[in-house]
Amino acid sequence: MTPHIEAKLEDIAKIVIMPGDPKRATFIAENYLKDYKLVNEVRGMYAYTGYYNDTQVTVMASGMGIPSMGIYAYELFKYYEVEKIIRIGSCGAYLEELNLFDIILAEQVYNEGNFALTLNNDRCHLISASKDLNNKIKETAQANNINLYVGDTVCTEVFDLYMTDIEEFLKRIPSGLNIVAAEMEAFALFYIAKMFNKEAACLMTVVDSKYIKQVVTPEERETHLKTMIELSLKSIEEGE
Repeated sequence: MTPHIEAKLEDIAKIVIMPGDPKRATFIAENYLKDYKLVNEVRGMYAYTGYYNDTQVTVMASGMGIPSMGIYAYELFKYYEVEKIIRIGSCGAYLEELNLFDIILAEQVYNEGNFALTLNNDRCHLISASKDLNNKIKETAQANNINLYVGDTVCTEVFDLYMTDIEEFLKRIPSGLNIVAAEMEAFALFYIAKMFNKEAACLMTVVDSKYIKQVVTPEERETHLKTMIELSLKSIEEGE
């Protein structure tokens, strides 16, 4: 047990699928896993361990934002001997050609904050996903005829729709990055994975865009991200 996870060591699988929303973790367990059991409910951050076909997997919520993801990723990698985490979540699109419910795979993630400095005395602001895990996700998407947009993303510490001037924020992003979307957790996940020599990836579904007025509802965020969910599960199954 850790301060934030009540599961026993043997209750957590070596592979974790990590949505932000606890209700989405429940949805995945109920609709995709067999022989699953609830292994954590501290602070309402539900975790379920079961089987996707013959592959044991834990589905655990991360909560919102870098600090929350940082806590759970650190404890899973360090104390529960997890080898792979795939974050599945929502994002805001920064490219006009991206539509609602398009799926993005992050290659590099930029963050202008001090997470790495505070955690590890490291002035790091750009971190990459695990190459092998990303390649597996790309291969699985292609094999299953799933359209996948691959690019760099930005990990913010403020919900980007609430920024007083998003254009000023975008001007501060280093040139040369192919920023396609924004989310709020992947930098912490990727950085901690690198610290512990583990694997991490981030799949995102577009739920809003600077070019589209429509925004996906909370209900749609919870239950209408099935293609992304299935891609993450098929990737870990076929990666065994």
